Amino acid sequence: MAENTDVVVIGGGYAGVMAANRLTRRDDVNVTLVNPRRTFVNRVRLHQLAGGSDDAVVDYRDVLHERVRLVVDAADRIDTAGRRVALASGAFVAYDYLVYAVGSGSAEPRVPGAAEFAYPLADLEQARRLRAALDDTPANAPVTVVGGGPTGIETAAELAETGRDVTLVCGGPLGPYLHRRGRRSVAKRLAALGVTVVDGPDTKVTAVSREGVRLGDGRELPGAVTVWTAGFGVPDLAAHSGLRTDDAGRLLTDETLTSVDDIRVVAAGDSAAPSGLPLRMSCQAAIPLGARAADTVLARIAGERPGPLNQVFAGQCISLGRRAGIFQFAHRYDVALWFHVGGRAGAKLKESVCKGIVGHLSGEAAKPGSYRLHRVSGGSRRRRMLEETGRAEAPAAVEQAA
Repeated sequence: MAENTDVVVIGGGYAGVMAANRLTRRDDVNVTLVNPRRTFVNRVRLHQLAGGSDDAVVDYRDVLHERVRLVVDAADRIDTAGRRVALASGAFVAYDYLVYAVGSGSAEPRVPGAAEFAYPLADLEQARRLRAALDDTPANAPVTVVGGGPTGIETAAELAETGRDVTLVCGGPLGPYLHRRGRRSVAKRLAALGVTVVDGPDTKVTAVSREGVRLGDGRELPGAVTVWTAGFGVPDLAAHSGLRTDDAGRLLTDETLTSVDDIRVVAAGDSAAPSGLPLRMSCQAAIPLGARAADTVLARIAGERPGPLNQVFAGQCISLGRRAGIFQFAHRYDVALWFHVGGRAGAKLKESVCKGIVGHLSGEAAKPGSYRLHRVSGGSRRRRMLEETGRAEAPAAVEQAA
């Protein structure tokens, strides 16, 4: 009688939950999900938690297959030689295959005073801390949001809609991903909400204090609360465990998402760098990558050749308060098109996407293998990029002795 295969998934976010659910397609696979929290964090709603309109959490029973064993703990180190994960509690979890889906968080701010006085907004605890700080701050006190990307825009709009006096400091262009038409639409909505947008050259924050921020051009902007959304980073678990990573700390893999160091380790989500050409950090990439990572593991268990990554994008959607939003359409290779949907229609489309994210996860939990968006055609441009950079045939993972 054949023994079961033990698969451990590190990280219970979008990629990790999708991978864990999909792995239950085989009855002879035991799946363990290691995550430091007991509830699933819906990160796309963290700005709503800051604004008070959502709690940004979902019960794992609503998104996780009943056969997945949830271990509430943090991974401290991966012992690839012994095929086990050391946990913060001192316990170990053994594996035959490992899915590395640790996600991303706030990048360590290098700006003087930012770590001490600014409030990041990349995980649940940070969002709750920000919410508490806002609750303790007079409603008419100025709030400064640093970062002109989606999180900064959404947070600025969300807080302004509650009546806060908000300044958005972009440190460059507003919404750098957006097409210029979409950028104008966002700027118009922010202006209608009363948000002061500070963008363009010399608008990078050079210092943060209890009273506000200083810009590269010397300007001082007051802020009783400074929200920091400028940049994301990944945990150092892979590097700490002796696995090769890119400069940002993402696990280096081939196009099947298999570690270039260990065929038993597969990566997914924000913490993966396939062929050294990582995708945009987003749930839009994380969920398909989670499905692909699971398919790679299942193929290896079955003695089959895993299929390569074939990621496509639809665009970027941003909420602008509860009554407006924008869906910026894009080429499949993730470059913005001229077309976007804004206003109330944009808000409805954004909300539909947010609900659909949880729907994809719960749908895969109910019927493992039903998710198929990671198989949509359109990865030819990535293939050309790999050929141009000499990485079309990424080095195969080194199979380690059993």
